[in-house]
Amino acid sequence: MTLFPTLVYSLCFATSALCAFLLGRSYFRTRSRMLFWSACCFMLLAVVNGVVILDMLVYTESNFRPVRLWITLIAVAVLLFGFIWDEDA
Repeated sequence: MTLFPTLVYSLCFATSALCAFLLGRSYFRTRSRMLFWSACCFMLLAVVNGVVILDMLVYTESNFRPVRLWITLIAVAVLLFGFIWDEDA
């Protein structure tokens, strides 16, 4: 296990978790629904990045790719739902 992939996966997880936190904090201040959907999407993307860390670094003998793809699909669907059906005038 080399240092570079560990650093990259950890930074990706930290970035998406920080974005989810900041979007969630802004949502609680302004109650803008678009911020809510964006925070939910980034929270799910942080979960995906956590699963990537588990898949690539911890449990190298197993394959979590289908789980990662399904969670990513759900994350994008949540954001798409927010864009299409939840208009904020």
